[in-house]
Amino acid sequence: MSVMMVSEVGGQTQQGYDKMLAAVDDALKRAPGFVMHMSHPIDGGWRIVEVWASKDDATLFFAASIAPKLPDGIRPKLTFLPLYDLLQPS
Repeated sequence: MSVMMVSEVGGQTQQGYDKMLAAVDDALKRAPGFVMHMSHPIDGGWRIVEVWASKDDATLFFAASIAPKLPDGIRPKLTFLPLYDLLQPS
């Protein structure tokens, strides 16, 4: 089942987000189950929203590619929401 993963990252800045994205961009685009990624600033941090084919795909990528690269003091709060429908262009 497709999921939306929402990462609330308190203390994150645009510069920090840009640095992290540059470090994982290529791997993310090739990750099994990856569908899309978007982000925006929030009060006191950053929010990242991704869509994945499954929660397992998302958590495996996060554990292998994101968690090891997180700077000290930056720990995202992850929320997974099952998606009822996912419409993609053909």
